[in-house]
Amino acid sequence: MDQGPSTRRGADLCSLRCGLAVVMHLSNLTMITQRVSLSIAIIAMVNSTQQPAPANASNASTDGPPADALGDSSRSSQGFHTGTSVYEWSPETQGLIFSSISYGIILTLIPSGYLSGMFGAKQMLGAGLLLSSLLTLFTPLAADLGVVLVIVIRTVQGMAQGMAWTGQFTIWAKWAPPLERSKLTSIAGSGSAFGSFIILCVGGLISQALGWPFIFYIFGSLGCVCCLLWFTVIYDDPTHHPCISVREKEHIVSSLAQQSTPHRRAVPIKAMVRCLPLWAIFTGFFSHFWLCTIIITYLPTYISSVLHVNIRESGVLSSLPFVAASTCTILGGQLADVLLSRNLLRLITVRKLFSSLGLLLPSLCAVALPFVASSYVTTIVLLILIPGTSNLCDSGFIINTLDVAPRYASFLMGLSRGFGLLAGIISSTATGFLISQDSVSGWRNVFFLSAAVNMFGLVFYLMFGQAEIQEWAKERTLTRL
Repeated sequence: MDQGPSTRRGADLCSLRCGLAVVMHLSNLTMITQRVSLSIAIIAMVNSTQQPAPANASNASTDGPPADALGDSSRSSQGFHTGTSVYEWSPETQGLIFSSISYGIILTLIPSGYLSGMFGAKQMLGAGLLLSSLLTLFTPLAADLGVVLVIVIRTVQGMAQGMAWTGQFTIWAKWAPPLERSKLTSIAGSGSAFGSFIILCVGGLISQALGWPFIFYIFGSLGCVCCLLWFTVIYDDPTHHPCISVREKEHIVSSLAQQSTPHRRAVPIKAMVRCLPLWAIFTGFFSHFWLCTIIITYLPTYISSVLHVNIRESGVLSSLPFVAASTCTILGGQLADVLLSRNLLRLITVRKLFSSLGLLLPSLCAVALPFVASSYVTTIVLLILIPGTSNLCDSGFIINTLDVAPRYASFLMGLSRGFGLLAGIISSTATGFLISQDSVSGWRNVFFLSAAVNMFGLVFYLMFGQAEIQEWAKERTLTRL
């Protein structure tokens, strides 16, 4: 029979599925550093006579802060490593470069999710990570060859990362027991927050010490190393892994017995369109990404304009919220699984509880920000709490597709991510427009609008969210009379 709780917990920490979560954590960390690398490097890449891309550019990207968010117009390029190329890129050109990766991600989210379910997520994710890493290594050369090539590189890199991101959920549909999904996916997902922290902290130092090309060389090489680890360790199905223990294999297979997906069939698009629980998930993604994108894109700008700190302090302060985000993601996943494994709350209750915390708490912090702008400490605390509490959604609607339609988890996660990226593009444009009118009232309206969007998403999810497998997602069993 089963061993005691402590013994089982120790075994789980050393399990192969936990090792997969760690490898996926490193992969997500690598991809986010590659995505944000240009946002840091462009400060040194552009000619000092050119103004960096304004924070209110309508095509602000969701992949990192605008150029002027980490620098100022008076900063001389001589402060960086001398011997590296400098380019005459206008603010409009910089904005187009930043936004290109987001459009690339959108282009592949849905098809890559579908294809990974058909041909294997290991190959799709590994290929996406490898392509993104190679393109990162090639970026300095592309910059020398022309800005058009840089835009093409960033767009294709976005397509590769979209392909890699959605493939993860096909793997978890076969590897994660229902009572461990929150924990495993939160460990993997926290890599993005931790990667943002790393690149914001060390990107400027690398540029000053070695030259901006080494930002791409270092994190591109790191991605190639992760690819070797990925293709060596990861398998699509636990039943085919050569190193998995019999006990772990039986545990995973038995826990997923009622959610097996042995046969492939066409995606039931009509049933999905009519499914309100799915629309509740999509609405949650839209609301969640609206505020998160503003924080990722405009946080350094807000800190610089409101707190009036220098570039070094701005970079360090901008990285702190991502430490909180990474921590809350992991702790939230652990707590969610404890509530489920001990039968303290039903699955749908856990999903709605963490969705409520992840949308309500950051909204309250955002609404409070304009009223505490005069307090340095309070402002920093609230800015740290916004992404930290927002990531509690990782144990809510973000993994809810694994509950309602595990057979199509990868496809639906790609579609959900598309709604999130759409929200990011809209929120970036709206934020730029609002703060260009008036800085003080503009920021207040930005945070109020974000809170309103979050509340709409929360109410919709609480009304229509479910955690049972939908009829159209169940495996049809044929019987002979």
